[in-house]
Amino acid sequence: MVDPHFAMLWHEAIPRHAFADAAGRATQVVTYAGTLEGGTSPPPPPPHSWAAAPENGVAVWTIKLDAKAQWELPAAAKDLTRTLYLHRGVWALIGGQRVPGDSAVRVRSDAAISLEAGDEETELLLLQGRPIGEPVAQMGPFVMNEHHQIGEAIMDYRRGTFGSWPWPSQDPVHARERGRFAVHADGREELK
Repeated sequence: MVDPHFAMLWHEAIPRHAFADAAGRATQVVTYAGTLEGGTSPPPPPPHSWAAAPENGVAVWTIKLDAKAQWELPAAAKDLTRTLYLHRGVWALIGGQRVPGDSAVRVRSDAAISLEAGDEETELLLLQGRPIGEPVAQMGPFVMNEHHQIGEAIMDYRRGTFGSWPWPSQDPVHARERGRFAVHADGREELK
């Protein structure tokens, strides 16, 4: 129930890390949240979020491996929930175990984990963080602690107090020569 926060995540600001295994096969790791040791830090998380506290170890990465590529996911802090979602590829080896595509695997956070792509390019999503330790109620896109709060959020949304759309129509089109930009809730424009 903190004030909302908005920040543009410009493509150029998202760190991309390239690795090659002993056979020269490539792995690319994109870090949207959480720093890969020795790498560039991603843009900061919302200031009052769970992710803003470094001790919570929040990480959101995509890991793309060439066919047969090998890479070692580095260890993180102890007692984090760390899940790998294999969403592209028929199978992969995660910690030496063959995992079929469209699977989620929870792995230890305090141990390095070997990853090996199957016979085709493979992509995994890493979600990691310290458990919040609070109840969770969810309906559609709304996530709160208690079910009655979901009803309040839906009513806020219906009243238009859940955010606003500053343009006169639902399908604004901006001149191409305007370039890339973002308009923040306080009216400030960010140009890229």
